[in-house]
Amino acid sequence: MSLVQRITAFLRSPKGQQLVDRGRRELAKPENQAKLKQVASRFSAGRRR
Repeated sequence: MSLVQRITAFLRSPKGQQLVDRGRRELAKPENQAKLKQVASRFSAGRRR
């Protein structure tokens, strides 16, 4: 079983679904969205150089 297959199987499991749901809830919070935008802007700024 390849790594991708194992990850896919985990994400389809009940525990994997709980983790996905928790991640979605965390990403819905405005403060986490702001942090993510900051990190993304740092990466995109580094690519422009």
